[in-house]
Amino acid sequence: MMVKIRLALPLALGLLALAPGCSVPKENIVFTDGPDIRAAMANTTSPAQKRLEKADELRIEQVIYSYLLERHFWDLADYSAVFLQADDAQVLAMMKKYPDHVPPIKPSTRARIRSHRTPVDRDTRKPAMVLSAEVNEPNADDSVDAIGRWYAGDAVTGFRAFHLVKAGDDWQIADVK
Repeated sequence: MMVKIRLALPLALGLLALAPGCSVPKENIVFTDGPDIRAAMANTTSPAQKRLEKADELRIEQVIYSYLLERHFWDLADYSAVFLQADDAQVLAMMKKYPDHVPPIKPSTRARIRSHRTPVDRDTRKPAMVLSAEVNEPNADDSVDAIGRWYAGDAVTGFRAFHLVKAGDDWQIADVK
């Protein structure tokens, strides 16, 4: 009986090795974190994502700032200035567009901003409001989503979500939430 087991054991192991799923594949195993795979994945061609031109981004920011400046988030408080979180050229353009705005639009160099505190106008030492605009890349239909924010301290903060479409060379707000 011992002889039968000795003969049966190698035969069983041989058949087991030949069974499907138990053999070792001839090709190398590919690890997705290997340097060759990372380099290949970086070079793959995927559909090019649409990019928003800088001029369009500036136009969209102007539309958002105009919307925010025409609303009166500051009517319930005594704010002495509105600061735009934008480059100097954009701020100057909005100051020219709204020369008599109350409170006045001022360059950000005149703002004193401290963490978790109301921004202060350096000229008057009174509370101020900060407006910002964040523009996303174009959607598949060439529309653009953006966010307009206002901030006058942790208790006075908010935002609006915008959906904009291009009409000729100009951008128009299609929806505000």
